[in-house]
Amino acid sequence: GSYDFMSITGPQIAAARTLLRISAQTVADAASVGLATVRRAEASEGVPKITAANLNAIRRALEVAGVEFIPENGGGAGVRLRKET
Repeated sequence: GSYDFMSITGPQIAAARTLLRISAQTVADAASVGLATVRRAEASEGVPKITAANLNAIRRALEVAGVEFIPENGGGAGVRLRKET
């Protein structure tokens, strides 16, 4: 998408997973990262201190599953379900 290098936060990852009603293990599998990596990312207050590659993999997995991350653009960073086109 147009926010390829946007950093996402732990709370956004957790919120995305909740919206999708999928487990942390499902995200880990889809992103090809360990379950502990997903849990560590979600537990972060701000941008998770995991590798950029892992963070991007988690973000892509969640986007493919149907969410879009909303950048910090004055209204606060967020996440929403992508509208089916």
